Amino acid sequence: MQDEFEFFISSYPQPVQDIALRMRLIITSELPGTREMVDTPSRIIAYGASAKYADLVCAIAPYPKYVNLMFSRGASMPDPDGILKGTGKKARHIRVEEMTDEMGELIRKYLRFAGES
Repeated sequence: MQDEFEFFISSYPQPVQDIALRMRLIITSELPGTREMVDTPSRIIAYGASAKYADLVCAIAPYPKYVNLMFSRGASMPDPDGILKGTGKKARHIRVEEMTDEMGELIRKYLRFAGES
């Protein structure tokens, strides 16, 4: 039986589903104890200490050809690799078109930054 996450991403192409699933595994291993919340109207899967926006750490945002990993406080995070995108006052994201081992390690590194902020 599919869980809520799997049901949500099932409408996306298989490569996007694969990226989102791998991203989920990385997030849950790097940020143990975070709560996973599927927000269908916003088209994201959010992770945080509670359902409050103030407690949001990151979110998976699937698109037809890629997946964004959004960081709610990304504008204040270190970006030594120059991969954070966006111009908002607080949020930034990493665009993932292919989940390589190198990208997985970068995501782990940035999740640690997010967990510290």
